[in-house]
Amino acid sequence: MRSLCSPKYLLLFITWYVPCLASLETLQELCRKENLTCKSIGITNRSLKSYEVEYLCDYKVEEREGKAMKVRNHVKTLKPAIADYIVKKAKQRIALQRWKEELNRKKNHKAMILVENTVDLEGPPIDFYYINEYKPAPGINVLNGITTGCECADCPAEKCCPKEAGFILAYNKRKKLKIQPGLPIYECNSYCRCGPDCLNRIVQKGTPYSLCIFRTNNGRGWGVKTLQRIKTNSFVMEYVGEVITSEEAERRGQFYDNQGNTYLFDLDYDSDEFTVDAARYGNVSHFVNHSCDPNLQVFNVFIDNLDLRLPRIALFSTRTIKAGEELTFDYQMKGSIDLTSDSAEGLSPSKKRIRTVCKCGAMCCRGWSGCGKRRFLTAAPPVPRAQDRPQALSLCLSQFDLNIA
Repeated sequence: MRSLCSPKYLLLFITWYVPCLASLETLQELCRKENLTCKSIGITNRSLKSYEVEYLCDYKVEEREGKAMKVRNHVKTLKPAIADYIVKKAKQRIALQRWKEELNRKKNHKAMILVENTVDLEGPPIDFYYINEYKPAPGINVLNGITTGCECADCPAEKCCPKEAGFILAYNKRKKLKIQPGLPIYECNSYCRCGPDCLNRIVQKGTPYSLCIFRTNNGRGWGVKTLQRIKTNSFVMEYVGEVITSEEAERRGQFYDNQGNTYLFDLDYDSDEFTVDAARYGNVSHFVNHSCDPNLQVFNVFIDNLDLRLPRIALFSTRTIKAGEELTFDYQMKGSIDLTSDSAEGLSPSKKRIRTVCKCGAMCCRGWSGCGKRRFLTAAPPVPRAQDRPQALSLCLSQFDLNIA
């Protein structure tokens, strides 16, 4: 604290520091309006610990000599508008820190999850619960149905899980994807003799990359960016949520459409019987935004459950993704609805959803994102259904002792 007394004017100038918890740009704007100066100082004053001081701001108060003064290093010494913002920002930072710690406690992989918001005062989402795998809704039984696995010592062998199911191994020796979109991935399961380092165990290990949930600055809400470089055809994350019937999805979809924010993902690899709803239950993929020019592609994965109605949803990189780049996938994948058309004729009732303006900013932007943010798992080229591949299905069921009605 500094003071200067002038005999002529008998004025007392007092300067002290108060906490400013804002992004540097926002803080500087606030200070300009109040004719203050800002300093970026990486320290925390013990008395201001609850405010997690990031920046300190010189705040000058002019008082005539003789008047009672009470100088405190406290946010209340600021004008109400600035003080209110600072307190809200402080509470937000504390809430986001606690949320980050919660996410990292619940995740089932080694990579870190960070949270960042330098855009607004939005805190952690309300009524969202982090899960690592599908959560069946009441009345839905998800049975693994696997009682045996491969006996391979070398999993690219002829008798490995993918080939018994009538498909090729999805990964190369560098554990990168080598199959085309639309083809399913059959990984080794919990009954297989191969160890954890098997090159056919990728999705089941969880995301290998540290990711950051961040607040976008163009009105798209939360987004996800990678903190590490991701090579082409790499597994990035799995899309999980609550498994519900298509009828229940239609009911919820009407409600979500009114909110303009839906996380319904149709599992129509073999039928339209089930949908994944990540609105309340999900993982980091809940926050991945749409793009008409995405860097992630959806694949169906079967591991401990060979029920063709319930594939796991895995997101793989379509190109090299730089550290700090946002992760996106196309909510309207090939074979889904043509949202560029003004007509919805010919669509099944579950597909008739409200169109939303796309804000992806891609050069090839279609102008509309997935209907009400509904995500349709209809990757191209389409894979023949089970009834069209009797020989492959027979081999698969025989190998794994599975009976699908």
